[in-house]
Amino acid sequence: MKIAVIGSGGREHAIAWKLSQDMQPENIYMLPGNGGTLNNVSINPDDFVGIKNFCLKNDVNLIIVGPETPLSEGIVDYFKDTGILVFGPDKKAAQLEASKIWAKQFMKKYGVAAAESWFFRQGENAERVIRDLKGNLVIKYDGLAAGKGVFVCSSIAEANQALIEIKEKYGDSASFLIEKKLNGKEISIIGITDGKDIKLLLSSQDHKPIYDGDKGPNTGGMGAYCPVPFCNEALMENINRSIVQPTLKGIQRENYNFKGVIYFGLMITDEGPKLLEYNIRFGDPETEVILPALKSNLLNLILSCFDGTLGDFEMEFNPGFFVDVVLTSGGYPGNYNKGLEITGIKNLTTDCVIFHAGTKKEGDKIVTTGGRVL
Repeated sequence: MKIAVIGSGGREHAIAWKLSQDMQPENIYMLPGNGGTLNNVSINPDDFVGIKNFCLKNDVNLIIVGPETPLSEGIVDYFKDTGILVFGPDKKAAQLEASKIWAKQFMKKYGVAAAESWFFRQGENAERVIRDLKGNLVIKYDGLAAGKGVFVCSSIAEANQALIEIKEKYGDSASFLIEKKLNGKEISIIGITDGKDIKLLLSSQDHKPIYDGDKGPNTGGMGAYCPVPFCNEALMENINRSIVQPTLKGIQRENYNFKGVIYFGLMITDEGPKLLEYNIRFGDPETEVILPALKSNLLNLILSCFDGTLGDFEMEFNPGFFVDVVLTSGGYPGNYNKGLEITGIKNLTTDCVIFHAGTKKEGDKIVTTGGRVL
């Protein structure tokens, strides 16, 4: 079998690393990959025509999509009649991540436990809700924002500033939602689904603020670990009952073509678990810990979504804990320099794996290309 992994980050490197444990690495193509991956092909993840031509020419059987944008733009639908399997949801189901408002309406329709929320479209005034909540709220830009469209506020002034930033970044007519701020501990639960059954990977927790102690602006993720010690069997049963199963019922009722990953971003409150958001792909950096923790064959797990055997798949996990620390360029998530040479990568201990994210090869050198680097 030949596989194309779409994307260029640490998540995609981790997917290829895990797949290569159970198949020949030369049969895994990276589109476009990064400075740490093999078999890189310089094709943009949004270039569906280029991806299709490459896959047909090279007898690729399966495409695994890493980032959210190709999924939200309909890559699954595009390959529908090619005979090539694409691991991910169709364009309609991808709205669960692509639109925060769409996702919230889905949650309400199917009784998924979540925070109370209010929608604002085309520049509608949110002043009353901000005042009523005394600024103790969360504002989310409706569309895709690479993890940077969420503003956690503690005052009216912070909320008003968040609205200014959304308008500056996305325009005066940008849609957004306001949620009542929940208190508790955040965790991520990532599942593999065929639209009928779902299998959950180990719980993980990522950390988005740039500085220690959860201080500073949000990033795409500064690190993660798994499993989460307090996420015990009783809590998982509650999460399954109040969030996972209602979501699966909704996917079935809406008749979504969903053979892929569904990510549940959760807040564990005193009232129980609440869903903050869906993602419709592997999380980053969570993937860098949950895949090393997975003992089962990843390729067989993915293929079970297409041959109807996911419900019978027995998940196995490696013992111990898995920790991922992200190294970033100075200045991230603001302005940062690129093209800086990276040294010392080969000085690894035996229990350490490096996944590349914002890197590329320049001759014999590895240099930085992004904010999150390794």
